[in-house]
Amino acid sequence: MFRFRDGIIRPVGAPAVTLATEQTKSHQVGWDRVYKFRLTYSYMGMYYSFMPRATTTSDAFNAVAEPRRREILNYLALQERPVGDIVLSLGLEQPSVSKHLRVLKDVGLVNVRRDGRRMLYKTNAEAIRPLHEWAGTFERLWRNQLARVKERAENEMKK
Repeated sequence: MFRFRDGIIRPVGAPAVTLATEQTKSHQVGWDRVYKFRLTYSYMGMYYSFMPRATTTSDAFNAVAEPRRREILNYLALQERPVGDIVLSLGLEQPSVSKHLRVLKDVGLVNVRRDGRRMLYKTNAEAIRPLHEWAGTFERLWRNQLARVKERAENEMKK
């Protein structure tokens, strides 16, 4: 039986030794043969072939799954801003901010307005409504749970 460790397939129970050359392996390590295979690529489809991944532009939920996009939405919630302001305030690279804004725009979470050469972005409150309603169901659940915890703690204090 063999085990993959440190980029080398080794017999089970063999010590984890990193060796410089193939010639010294058999002398420094006490087993007959060591098969060395480097992992050259990983085909992720072999792990998740039964479940295709949804694109980020398929709906608002997939678009806001990325934390940086949520940061951008939070920043744009108060007023419309150009890309440069978003880059400076959030400390992200300009190309990545532009890509995130494009995804948010394609889904409809962000509106764009041209002002001369500048593109001004702001959140689209109507498109965010389904996200808010969906999150509201969990808010009610947690509010109920916290009320029960509070009630139980008060009952324990009375005893």
